Amino acid sequence: MDKLNSTLTAVKNLRSNVKQCFEHLADGTDGEGGEESRNKFVHDFQERFGAINSQLREVEQLINGLQVPPTAYSLGNTAYLAQETSQDRQALYPQLVNSYKWIDKVHDHSFLAFNNLNQNTLRRSYNYCSQKRQRLPFSSFNNDPDHIDKLLSEINTAPHTSYRIFRPFGTNAVAIVTISNVMKAAIVFKGVLIEWVTVKGFDEPLEHDDLWAESRYEVFRKVQEHAHSAMLHFFSPTLPDLAVKSYVTWLNSHIKLFLEPCKRCGKFVANGLPPTWRDLRTLEPFHEECRNC
Repeated sequence: MDKLNSTLTAVKNLRSNVKQCFEHLADGTDGEGGEESRNKFVHDFQERFGAINSQLREVEQLINGLQVPPTAYSLGNTAYLAQETSQDRQALYPQLVNSYKWIDKVHDHSFLAFNNLNQNTLRRSYNYCSQKRQRLPFSSFNNDPDHIDKLLSEINTAPHTSYRIFRPFGTNAVAIVTISNVMKAAIVFKGVLIEWVTVKGFDEPLEHDDLWAESRYEVFRKVQEHAHSAMLHFFSPTLPDLAVKSYVTWLNSHIKLFLEPCKRCGKFVANGLPPTWRDLRTLEPFHEECRNC
């Protein structure tokens, strides 16, 4: 910007001196004063003309200093954007130059990285890599029908809780969990992974045709939202059996949904709802508004 300001100042001074020179030439001499007056006029004009020539050379040098070397950044016809009279269009050319510089640096860094990676001597053979790719499949994709039955039978120790398993989707199981006379929950499995949970009241139907329908009670719709959060919390493809057992244990903690007060505020009802949230570690009941307090 300093070079540009200096160049503009030099051009302004050049134009002013040229104007004064032509005004002096237009005034001329009226012939009075004789030879001496004419000689003085010619001498003044030569001095002014010499000053203009020196200023013109200075302006040319400053302009050459502003020009970008043609070998550095050749942006073709986009260079004419700098000659636009509109300020919005004048701002496009510096942005193009900065983008070109950034892309040029990225190209240089990628070229250096490519050369460094090619010089890496810690390469492994194709056979070693193919052996590393042969991993044992996760047990979470185990579709053995007896596995889910055995797994749920091992955790069917909670009183007043029953499980009923059916398979409307082939080998993948759906477990209907009935928790006392409080609520029902349909757990949809894919292998041993829990994919969906639907919670309804004890008096509501919950069969394979109702797996995706929400409860008509607000309290159980809220419990279903918390059940989805817990499903993501206990998700573990490497330890699916433990994840299912932990999740069902958490779900069984709702057996006293309407009988336990909130551990934070001590109230049984807040905003028309009982404490629908169960702590993921301690299984203590909380209202949704109280769990983050």
